[in-house]
Amino acid sequence: MKIRKAVIPAAGMGSRLLPLTKATPKEMLPVGDKPVIEHTVRELVASGITDITIVVSGGKSLIQDHFRPNPGLVAQLRSDGKDAFADAVEEVGELSREGHITYLDQHGPYGNGTPVLNAARSMGDEPMLVLWPDDVFVAETPRAQQLITAYEATGCPVLALLPMEPGESQRYGVPVVREDLDDGLLRISGLMEKPKPEDAPSAYAAIGGYVVTPGIIDELQVQTDKWYTHQSGEVYLTDAINNYAANHAVYGQVIQGRWYDTGNPADYLVAQFASALAHPEYGPLLRQLVD
Repeated sequence: MKIRKAVIPAAGMGSRLLPLTKATPKEMLPVGDKPVIEHTVRELVASGITDITIVVSGGKSLIQDHFRPNPGLVAQLRSDGKDAFADAVEEVGELSREGHITYLDQHGPYGNGTPVLNAARSMGDEPMLVLWPDDVFVAETPRAQQLITAYEATGCPVLALLPMEPGESQRYGVPVVREDLDDGLLRISGLMEKPKPEDAPSAYAAIGGYVVTPGIIDELQVQTDKWYTHQSGEVYLTDAINNYAANHAVYGQVIQGRWYDTGNPADYLVAQFASALAHPEYGPLLRQLVD
């Protein structure tokens, strides 16, 4: 089945970036000349996704304001002779139409599986992409398209992977690899969360980015039902994937490209700096400062 739909969970508080995120959603912090969530939306639209659900919570109205078309502002800019700015504003509004962006308020237990389950209820029995809004990928072929290609080859859930240094294993979920199928496609049997380097089952890290199938959604529902019975813990997407992988095929796709995480201050600064260095106008100026 063709993947047409995607979910962006954007309900988190951004606590690792406080106080910067006290009033501004972390998804709206700029990387280059775009808020970070726009990079994710552009990646999905460029990969042929036509239905994007952004799951939000209170205090996230700036996300909707950013993508909402604003013909009044465009007309004012054009009347002032600022056509380049008008074109830029108009293009952002066009993303909302191309990606058919809708918004959904998050309800349910804590954990990153909850927004996925919330969105899946309106998506039917279709596979869907899940991308976090604080990741930026720079790649010749968008990460989302690489995941779609892997799903089309397997018909099974797919996780985005990157090679990692052994000492980094305690930062990530590390896949248990059963078979290497070439071209970066790996059959996996689950994830080990943040293992010590000597216990890491492979040299890859799961870095956020999934093709989720109805079987994974069923596992999320089981987790959620248990939570409402016991009212403890959180609902995690990786737990649902692990449970599913015990009896079904799951794959990982090693992504070709550069990943920038913006979820903590140091990595956010790296993403900002890298984006600025790559800019044709700002890059040469910054290189003068660091020489």
